[in-house]
Amino acid sequence: MIRITGSTVISEGDIVYRFSRSAGPGGQNVNKLNTRVTLLFDINKSRGLTAEQKELLFDRLSSRISDDGFLMIVSQRHRTQSANRKSAQNRLVELLKFALRDIPVRKETGVPHGEKRKRLLRKRRRSEIKQLRKPVAFD
Repeated sequence: MIRITGSTVISEGDIVYRFSRSAGPGGQNVNKLNTRVTLLFDINKSRGLTAEQKELLFDRLSSRISDDGFLMIVSQRHRTQSANRKSAQNRLVELLKFALRDIPVRKETGVPHGEKRKRLLRKRRRSEIKQLRKPVAFD
């Protein structure tokens, strides 16, 4: 079980790992061992997520989710398969936390009275400057 938030937990069974040859560090190891990890998380089949959470994930992570409903994360930063696997899993948790967080709603506020007063004062001064530019009429 992988804990995402306080109450949200996903099962290891919802995650599929694929391994391939990495282009990252490792010297000759790169040519021989499959150290690159591709983590596939099946959002649709996950029992740990509610319908609302799944909707949020599809909405907020749409560019990272395939047409089949899989969230794919690739890790090839480390020299070992286990380190890359752990790195991909940590990245999954970060992404899910980010996507499932509550975004506070911005409350609209009015323009403060002091700002209104300053704006009107600037307009009045500008008007006076323009009035002084006019030629004086002698009656």
